[in-house]
Amino acid sequence: MTIRDNLAFGLKLRHIPKAQIETRVKEAAAILDLSRYLDRKPRELSGGQRQRVALGRAIVREPAVFLMDEPLSNLDAKLRVETRANILRLHQRLNTTFVYVTHDQIEAMTMGSRIAVMNEGRLQQVGTPQELYDRPINRFVAGFIGSPAMNFATVEVAGTGDAIALQGSNITVPLPPQFRESIGATGRQLIVGFRPEHLVLGPITGATATVNAKAEVVEYLGNEELIHASGAGRDIVAVIDSSYKVRPGDMLELKVSLARIQVFDPDTNFALPFGPAA
Repeated sequence: MTIRDNLAFGLKLRHIPKAQIETRVKEAAAILDLSRYLDRKPRELSGGQRQRVALGRAIVREPAVFLMDEPLSNLDAKLRVETRANILRLHQRLNTTFVYVTHDQIEAMTMGSRIAVMNEGRLQQVGTPQELYDRPINRFVAGFIGSPAMNFATVEVAGTGDAIALQGSNITVPLPPQFRESIGATGRQLIVGFRPEHLVLGPITGATATVNAKAEVVEYLGNEELIHASGAGRDIVAVIDSSYKVRPGDMLELKVSLARIQVFDPDTNFALPFGPAA
């Protein structure tokens, strides 16, 4: 079938009047920039254009809700970016609810106004992209949201009073004020999490945690470098400014603001509850 017939197919099955079908097809084609291709066959279109035809078949039915199940999974990287932007524009133009299923957390973060994170059929957390990024409810959500994934390190509660710290192999974390009420007794084992993009080489304002690590692999990305290092008893990933020119074998003192630290219970994997900052 031609693109015009593809777009009209569902409406014909519902016995919509011909004039109304033609109006809806033209409107959908205009929205998706397909008007010039209506007399072509799908085999004459690019992958991204075919995806727009599939969207058009849904649009002409004027649904209350769109369900999209991995719509970009078969496209190459460039087309995924282009089609992602097209779907966002479409959502803004139609002002209709989209339920979008994806395994790609970048798609979820960039497209979703609310995200439901699922693992093995169980709902883990629902919230805005910002909420899931800043306050993940457990280690699964913390590790899934963000690219590269969050770093985790095992630490032990040490010290007393105002001198409490979370200490592990090559990592020292003064007690983050937001966890003061839930950190527990001295000697308790905990998991701390910190994102690669929050690690800093050089001076940083405010209270900080310190991670000592040895650079093993450096991926140059132009304006930044992706550092794979050994420290804190495991592999650490850091995203830093490329002006530091880190090389494999360099010893690094990485710092992260305490406000960016997440703390998890190793038995339940749930994040410790936030309390009022001291």
